[in-house]
Amino acid sequence: MSEKALRVLACGDVYGKFDVLFNRVRQIQKKSGQFDLLLCVGSFFGTGPESEALWQEYKSGAKQAPIQTYVLGANNQETVRYFQDVEGCELATNITYLGRRGVFTGASGLQIAYLSGIESSSEPAPAYCFTAKDVTSLKMSLTSNSKFKGVDILLTSPWPKDVWNYANAPADVDVKTCGSASVAGLAASLKPRYHFSALQGENYERLPYRNHVVLQENAQHVSRFIALASVGNPGKKKYIYAFNIVPLGQMDAAELVKQPLDVTENPYRKSGNDGKKTQGSQALKEEEPAQQFFFDLNRQQGKRRQGDARGGQRAKRPTKHPQPTGPCWFCLASPEVEKHLVVSIGDLCYVALAKGGLTSDHVLILPIGHYQATVDLASDVVEECEKYKAALKKFYKSKGKRYVMFERNYRSQHLQLQVVPLPLSCCTTEDIKESFIVQAQEQNIELLEIPEHTDLKQIVQPGTPYFYVELDSGEKLFHRIKKNFPLQFGREVLASEAILNIPTRADWKACKLSKDEEESLASAFQKAFEPFDFSFED
Repeated sequence: MSEKALRVLACGDVYGKFDVLFNRVRQIQKKSGQFDLLLCVGSFFGTGPESEALWQEYKSGAKQAPIQTYVLGANNQETVRYFQDVEGCELATNITYLGRRGVFTGASGLQIAYLSGIESSSEPAPAYCFTAKDVTSLKMSLTSNSKFKGVDILLTSPWPKDVWNYANAPADVDVKTCGSASVAGLAASLKPRYHFSALQGENYERLPYRNHVVLQENAQHVSRFIALASVGNPGKKKYIYAFNIVPLGQMDAAELVKQPLDVTENPYRKSGNDGKKTQGSQALKEEEPAQQFFFDLNRQQGKRRQGDARGGQRAKRPTKHPQPTGPCWFCLASPEVEKHLVVSIGDLCYVALAKGGLTSDHVLILPIGHYQATVDLASDVVEECEKYKAALKKFYKSKGKRYVMFERNYRSQHLQLQVVPLPLSCCTTEDIKESFIVQAQEQNIELLEIPEHTDLKQIVQPGTPYFYVELDSGEKLFHRIKKNFPLQFGREVLASEAILNIPTRADWKACKLSKDEEESLASAFQKAFEPFDFSFED
């Protein structure tokens, strides 16, 4: 750790338990060495007479905080009286009230933005509340600087609304009512490296999230949101958090923007098409269902699907699927589709053996409706695609294989997710990843690794050509196609000597079988896959 790093403690609601907090700080410092400062979010003061009496001991100097302590303002009317100066002031030796809102920059260069109180929807607001004007003022004081990159730390008492999006949800918090939208907007604008909140009585450490759109914006630092429980809580939930931090302005640029493996999308950034998609989905539900053709795929067992029902068990009305403007070999309702290759049909997607597959169990996941690429899919179609991926992963694992999935959104009109199983004995996931990267470099293809939780829709817009690989480990590789791209690239890599060692099968046209052979393979695959196939569930 650099000598410039500061050692910082943060804690949740104190509620007047000053001795409990500061004794704990003393224990930490005795064990781990001195810390530079303590930051308190939530309610610092209690409302009972015992809290008042104890505070007088600190205020008089009879007792002292063992570390420089910074606190936020009141969250209720009862404790407003402790904060006489809204601009901030010293409350007792080593204990400082930061103020209603603002930015504190220490001698080290560490920048701490803060917002006191809870949110008010009315003007004038009570003294223990902040308003939209406070939030806007704080934002503008920082973001108006063209060189602004973010702040080191943000302190707010309320949680930001929807902070759990794309990540681990808090266990014992009502996500429907918890959090402030204004605080979420503030966090989105200020890009804090650490954001601390309290008031909920719970400890919640969110996965780090990125502050940029992958491949569309320059890489930026990640943010970490941490909510802390109240001091001395009976459940022994974590109420104090220790960390080291080098001020943003002193960090090497490359080091600052490093992305941890568990980084997620920004919880406050939603696709501009979300509202349109929601409205569109509702509109489709109100229209007549599209004509669909479902086939008896379980010929021997006699299971049958008609429309969207399975054996008469379901009465769910099907979604109307997008339709092509002309002939399409992969739309399930199209007369051009080779129905004998189909091995499973869900509500919105289906699985078929690949024509001229690399292996006998090489399959495609395809949407029933006419979608060109993954980035065009409606959310319910994405959900069913993921179900098929999970089912195929379990199926292949039972056969001692792992899968590689790739998509080429270039010179194609219907989405085809190519799923190719590989024997575990032939190569590791790392070998597969390296083969894709090395062969891409040899052909001057910029194949970039993107974080596991990345949503393709946040990287490319619909209509943009791309090539995409997903490994069974969750690792992902991506290339934005700008001009000519080898149509068989995915197959070439997997067929190469480094992987399957069947280079003559790189072109699917060289692997075509007779219809009888294809029917035999499809029947065998369907029978083997059935125990894993959710489409047969009632």
